[in-house]
Amino acid sequence: MKQRGANLHCSIVIPVYNEEENVEILYKSIKDVMDRLDNTYEIIFVDDGSTDNTFTALKGLHETDRNVKVIKFRGNFGQSAAMAAGFEAAQGKVVISMDGDLQNDPQDIPNLLQKLDEGYDVVSGWRKNRKDKFLVRKIPSKIANKLICSITKVKLHDTGCSLKAYRAEIIKRITLYGELHRFIPALAKIEGAKIAEIVVNHHPRKFGKSKYNLTRTFKVIMDLTTLNFLMKYLHKPLQFFGAIGILLNVLGIVTLFWIACRLLIYKFPVIQLNILITVAFLLLAGGVQFFFFGLVTDLIVETGTRKRLYLLENYRSVE
Repeated sequence: MKQRGANLHCSIVIPVYNEEENVEILYKSIKDVMDRLDNTYEIIFVDDGSTDNTFTALKGLHETDRNVKVIKFRGNFGQSAAMAAGFEAAQGKVVISMDGDLQNDPQDIPNLLQKLDEGYDVVSGWRKNRKDKFLVRKIPSKIANKLICSITKVKLHDTGCSLKAYRAEIIKRITLYGELHRFIPALAKIEGAKIAEIVVNHHPRKFGKSKYNLTRTFKVIMDLTTLNFLMKYLHKPLQFFGAIGILLNVLGIVTLFWIACRLLIYKFPVIQLNILITVAFLLLAGGVQFFFFGLVTDLIVETGTRKRLYLLENYRSVE
């Protein structure tokens, strides 16, 4: 049995939600691959509030193999939160993420590790021959890929593939929430990561139901807006808020100058300019406030604190 410890090589993180028929098959497939590699490893299943017997199956796997670790959420907090919990618990030098529905193939793990050894920090899977429904999954995915790549400037064929390998020092610096698990390569780019992509296998789903629906597309678009802002201003938010503050102050000063000209040169009654005077001072006050917002966000970035977006059950087998 491979043991945990300071020299643990690989952590495999698998978020699952109502996958009772898949988890044992997936575990056996991963175990077969990892035992052949002869690397120390752990398999971390994160039960995202399953309502079937998924947790019972996972608990049984943990009791028979201490390489299997299980984290259970109190409710369904989403794939990003599940991945975040798994990444936080991972103790390996390399972290691999994959789906729990058997569509990702553990046989691709050696190729991911080999590519990582070439000097990359993130290796992303490309489901070149994807086994999903054309209209519901493939078309939205292609559109999303084009949009994400054009905004993030990270050139990948398949941004939505969960099968990825990371160096631990990179993935543990990344905060996930919303649907940001789809943008991990872009978030890793912010940290200066070197990113590669390899073709991986993809299998049709045999058991269970897909959790994907088109409403997630809108969530992705919203998070993409957030990501675009993060990539530009994560480490320098004062530049964003400061620019707005300067613009408002300039407009306020110009308005006051125009009011002064009206009063001194054209002898306008002050009462006729009351509204403009109010607007000018509101612009100046708004400019000062935006500078203040920038300073506050700078402090938030420096402290780097964020509340967890999930709650754990009392049962947690990750020591």
